[in-house]
This record gives sequence, structure tokens and C-alpha cells, in this order.
Amino acid sequence: MLDARYSIRSHVAGSLRPEHAGQTVTVAGWVHRRRDHGGLVFIDLRDRSGLVQCVFDPDTSGPAFVVAEEVRSEWVVAFTGTVRMRPEGTVNPDLATGQVEVVVASAEVLNTSGTPPFEVDSAIETDEALRLKYRYIDLRRPEVLEAFVLRDRITQRFRKSLEHRGFMEVETPILGRSTPEGARDFIVPSRLSPGAFYALPQSPQLFKQLLMVGGIERYYQIARCFRDEDLRADRQPEFTQIDIEMSFVRQDDLLQMMEEVMDEVMHEAGVHLDLPLARLTYAEAMDRYGSDRPDLRFGMELTDVSGVFTASQFKVFADALGSGGVVKGIAARGAGDWSRGRIDALNQDALDAGAKGLAWVAFTSTGEVRSPVAKFFTADELAGLREAFAAEPGDLVLMIADAREVANEVLGMLRVKMAEELELPREGFATLWVVDFPLFKWDAEEKRWDANHHPFTRPFDDHLGLIESDPGAVLSYSYDLVMNGLEIGGGTLRIHDVEVQRRVLSVLGHGEQDATDQFGFLLEALSLGAPPHGGIALGLDRLVMVLAGKHSIRDVIAFPKTSSGACPLTGAPDTVSARQLRDVHLKVD
Repeated sequence: MLDARYSIRSHVAGSLRPEHAGQTVTVAGWVHRRRDHGGLVFIDLRDRSGLVQCVFDPDTSGPAFVVAEEVRSEWVVAFTGTVRMRPEGTVNPDLATGQVEVVVASAEVLNTSGTPPFEVDSAIETDEALRLKYRYIDLRRPEVLEAFVLRDRITQRFRKSLEHRGFMEVETPILGRSTPEGARDFIVPSRLSPGAFYALPQSPQLFKQLLMVGGIERYYQIARCFRDEDLRADRQPEFTQIDIEMSFVRQDDLLQMMEEVMDEVMHEAGVHLDLPLARLTYAEAMDRYGSDRPDLRFGMELTDVSGVFTASQFKVFADALGSGGVVKGIAARGAGDWSRGRIDALNQDALDAGAKGLAWVAFTSTGEVRSPVAKFFTADELAGLREAFAAEPGDLVLMIADAREVANEVLGMLRVKMAEELELPREGFATLWVVDFPLFKWDAEEKRWDANHHPFTRPFDDHLGLIESDPGAVLSYSYDLVMNGLEIGGGTLRIHDVEVQRRVLSVLGHGEQDATDQFGFLLEALSLGAPPHGGIALGLDRLVMVLAGKHSIRDVIAFPKTSSGACPLTGAPDTVSARQLRDVHLKVD
């Protein structure tokens, strides 16, 4: 809470209450609103703590009344006066200070202000580009400020909770070397080493593992991270994560610890977690929800109806089942009366997502069955379909016949889309763990194996024998924390055996020499007494966004970039001088 110590104020504006009546106070801040009521002038003074109404009476305020007639919105002022109860009938119940006002005796203008580019008012709708260009004005708006107050409380709670559990805060380098970890690196040319580059960290992954080898045992950091990725509502080129690592832990130990920490953190936002959190394996999440970050606030689970169509004469279904695929679907309650054009748009969405097509059956509210494919179904198959989806009049069944992975992924996309279209209630904070991810994923375009989380993830102990012979079957000690359909954090137990690490890197295409060139410092560390260890990284921006009820992490980052990676406020990125380029031995082509 903001207080008045170490400042020219005796009290902050938002702190004044009936118990201060009769006291002489000095408040300072910005002129939020000025009102002239035929002799009396009222000024709402605003600081970070809130608003207080200040009254100027020509009979008692003296020279201060002249100041009150001159000031305008966003001028910076200091007022001294006496707190009194507001007259009967003028109390403002919507304002924390609404029972009192300050009768001003002296006033000082600390600075003037030009006309702001937009009003500093929560009720004003303002173009985002303009808000970001004048972010320092935008930050004065109470609704914007609230998100940063919440962010601070959450950050401080993380620090206290982790310190209480024996974690040390340790900073790791910002200037490191480029390593192949997934996203593109931001690179920084070195003046002292011509032709060589640093890379900004995508995460402190390797350094925090080295801290475990170094005996720190429990580490955390409020870490700045950088990824040169295409941007979206929940992604920025620079972001902040709560980075955590522990030695001598099993997966269950780490998850239990994090649940306790998260429960304490969520209390700062007035949210209660039911512990222990639910857990779904990656395979279960994909099979039931078509996503490894499922939103559990609504139903519409995926249903496998392959058994209904084992003898189907519908060629699309028969071909998919004959090639080892599945027929799966979802039931969208209340969409059975949608128009053909609206349903056909869903078919295009399915095609765009990689399906061969979308089969649908509408059970209209009048009891009619509408579908371009129902004519291929027998009466038993149609009855089985109704039963499998518990379909009632007014429901729309959407089905994909394809490989299981494709069907799951496409239906998972349609599930979220239909929830939005149908405006299904999605309240609260549905939080769970998704665990046991595959260690590897196949890149069909590049025809090679990639790491599902990162190359340092520890395989299941009883899957070590499959690393070379059947990489796709290897599961790992890995876990994502999911809230409301968003990945809030993710982590793994790490490989601490140097030979296992070399084997995993080999499957990922790093031969012995390449592995040494890229990760030699890590491999050497693992060979010098590395303890079993694991950790997790939580996206602070994304967590605050969800808890604050925002829809973009730009709303909880003080000076964010636009979707093109630009900063409207400073004009970054920008060109640099020829001298600067020469200093780092670069030429721009």
C-alpha cells in the first residue's frame, strides 16, 4: 500500500477516511477532474492510492482559490487543508474516500500539463496504438494501474513463498551463447570478438542446471527472457518468468511444492485452489480434450465412436478405420439449428487445421435430422450415434475420421471455437497438471525428431532402452501447469547422467562432436557430480493476465511491444549509426 512517508505529503489521497476528520493534511498528485459550482470549486485529486475530493471556497481558501481557478486536468499539484465529513446527501458510495473531503487552505502548482492525448478515465475507450504511444499517460488510468498493483503483489508473494521454502534468488547472465533450444534467439554482436555474437536468453535453462551442479540446491529468479517469435495476445519478444530449480527431487515432490506455492500466490488475487490439483497425462488430455492445455470450465469432451461405425458403408469412415484411424466427435449443445452456411464454415476451419473434412449431423429442435452424410448411416448407426453423444433435439454433432492425432487436434480446436460461438459460461480458474509428455516429437517437414519440451528433459527410467529403438514411445518426467486453457508454466526433471544426455542429443541430430561444440560445458558439468534435479518456469505475465481478467499480456506489461514487435513509445527497433556498426564489425546489406 502506498504511504506518505519520505515525501512532501502527510497523507496519500486514497487513505483519507472519517477518522481523519478535523486533521490538517497535505496531499499531492494529479488533477483528475475540476468542477466549478458557482462559487465553490471542486477538484478530484488523484495519486496511486486513489482519489479524494478537494473543496475551494473563495471566502476561506484565499490565494488557493485563484490556483483552483487556473489548474486544468493532469496538472501536478499539492494541497494543504482540513479533512471534514461531506455534507448530507453528497456522500459518494462508489469512492473509498467518498465520505470525506479536504477543505483547501493553501495550494501549489508543482507542474502544468498540456492537453493529454486521451482522458485519464477507466470509462474511456481509447485506441490501443495511442495508449501504447503514450503509455505513461495510460498507466495513470485506475483500471490499468490495478493490474500492476496485482502484478506486484503476486511477484512479492512468489518471493516470500519460495524464500520460506529455502530457495535462493540467483541472477544468471543476460549475455550468453546461442544454443538450439527451439525458438529463434535475439543475437548481440560482440565488439571485442569480431564476427562473434552473444544471444539473449530464451530462458535460464542451462545456467540453472549448472547452479544445481554447483550445490545451490534450491534456486529461483524473476527472470527476463527473450524469444524472436511471431507475436500474439499472450506472447511478447521479451517477457518475465518465475524460474525455479530444485535438487534431490522426484516429480511428485516438485508438483506438491508448487501447488502449495501457487495456493499462496492465488490467495493474493482472492482465488482459492482445491488441492491437490487434478492431473491428466498428456495422452488423456489429448484423447479427451484434443489439447495439452485443456480448458476444463466447460464440457464437450471428445467421444470416440469408431465402434459405432465398424461396418460402415460410408467410405470416408471405412477408409479411416481401415487404415488404423478413428472416428471421433463432439456434441455442441444448442447448435442443432444453425444454418448450413454456418456449419460449412466449420468444415473450412477443419480443413485449415489439417483434417480431410468434417462430418456433421444436426438434431434440430423440431426433431428433424439434418446431415449430408446421414443417408449413408444405417438406423442402428444413427441410434448408436445418438446414444454415444447423448444427443438431444437442438444438438449438433461434429465428427472427424482420420489418424487419432489429427482427429484429436482438429476436434480440440473446434471444441474451443464452439464454446466461444455458443458463449458457454467459463467462470472461475480451472487449474490442473498435464504430465508425462512424450520425450520426442516427429517433425514431418524436416523428417527428424525434435524435443517436446527441451533437449535436457529426463526420460522415464524404464523407457531408457527405447531412446534409439523407438523414440516416439519414450515418455518423460514432464509437467505443465494449465489454467483456463492456457499453459501458465511448464517444467521437467532434468537429465543428470551425461551418457543419457549424449544419447538424447544424438537422437535429436547432434553427433558426438556437434554435441560437444554446442553443449560441451553442460556435458562436462554433468560428468562432475550432478545431482538429480528438476524445475519449472511460470509465465508471470500470463498468470497476471488471467488473474486480472485481461485478454492480452500487453495489459500487464509496463511498456509492451505491438504485434509487429515495435515500441510506439520509443520508436524501437530503429537504425543505428555507421560508427556503431563499425564498432561491432557489421555492415547492413
